[in-house]
Amino acid sequence: MGIRSNRAGIGVAAILGAVAISIGGVPAGATASTAPADGPDISTMGADGAARAALPGATRFATFNASLNRQTEGGLLADLSTPDDPQAAQIAEVLQRNRPDVVLLNEFDHVEGGAAVTAFQQNYLSVSQQGARPIEYPYSFIAPVNTGVPSGLDLNRDGEVGGPDDALGFGEFPGQYGMVVLSRHPIDLDGVRTFQNFRWQDMPGALLPDDVDTPEPADWYSPEALDLLPLSSKSHWDLPIRIGSEPVHFLVSHPTPPAFDGPEGRNRLRNHDEIRFWADYVTPGRGDYAYDDQGGRGGLADGAAFVIAGDQNADPMDGDGEPGAIARLLNTPTLIDPWPGSLGAIRAAWDQGGANREHRGLSWFDTADFNDESPGNLRVDYVLPSRQLIPVGSGVFWPIPESALSRLNSASDHHLVWVDVFGKRR
Repeated sequence: MGIRSNRAGIGVAAILGAVAISIGGVPAGATASTAPADGPDISTMGADGAARAALPGATRFATFNASLNRQTEGGLLADLSTPDDPQAAQIAEVLQRNRPDVVLLNEFDHVEGGAAVTAFQQNYLSVSQQGARPIEYPYSFIAPVNTGVPSGLDLNRDGEVGGPDDALGFGEFPGQYGMVVLSRHPIDLDGVRTFQNFRWQDMPGALLPDDVDTPEPADWYSPEALDLLPLSSKSHWDLPIRIGSEPVHFLVSHPTPPAFDGPEGRNRLRNHDEIRFWADYVTPGRGDYAYDDQGGRGGLADGAAFVIAGDQNADPMDGDGEPGAIARLLNTPTLIDPWPGSLGAIRAAWDQGGANREHRGLSWFDTADFNDESPGNLRVDYVLPSRQLIPVGSGVFWPIPESALSRLNSASDHHLVWVDVFGKRR
């Protein structure tokens, strides 16, 4: 009760503060002006929920589950090939308002050759959305993912082979719920590592699911299935971003939701281990088991700068995740949790009620607007810089209802998370 009471008190104070800010800053219904093309974007300041312009010399990293997935293969490319898809326009405007230098977009259907990325840039990002300044990303990275790739096995053990639940990662077609990284800085393609094919059973101490109706441990999957099943439900990517004289490794993924399974907990346990992979990878000596799709072995080099980003589908205190799943990553000694938050998340939790009233975690940190009854709003999206970097700002783009930009809250059930960092400490 003490935690909930404190949460409610903070919520009331923040709501009053949010209303005061909105009255004193951007009036309800106001239209933001456009910044000069050669200056910082000052059209969206803190009062309306958007990130302020980054400090000179800082790099803004972000993650955004954009929900740009479609139910049929080719559907996203068709939507992005014209400039009139309303959801894509809103996603583009979120990026234009917050202006990340490097951003991971989760749930962006994979299209071989990058045609969907090109169409999104040309028809949406390069075009002013509702007066926001266009943004150009000359560099991008896409690669195949495991979602929708047929396994040929009955992974969910429903007696039938085929369908999204028997794919290597849940999906109706190969590439559904994929991801893309957009960058204003060069990506060192020769140094990229992907871990799409790393097998779950090859992780030491893997939490393999157990058939609760048999005495044998960790036997939900057959030996044949374990020989095939990758750890990553989509993929894990290590992308060296060339910023200044030394690269920053952008470590991105999108673990499976810890739900939609049974007492064996196959999704819940996979989510745990997908998150654990990065914790091991950035800890000297713990990632030696990792092997990538390019034939390399081992974790990240000791002392290398990195930023971990993505929709981890795990909240530190609430939701359905395996206990300790995200805490293990957040407590990794080599990284910093900047604790980004928003007034909009507090307002949403307060207004929506339901499960939000029972949560132990503070709604300030929420990044996703889920079902009010269960699980409620959660913190599941993260941008975590290494200790070699200096975080100088962070936030969650979740405008309060009084903001003119609150119309963008419906673009996705997730909200963009950003962190500004300076380069390596000397």
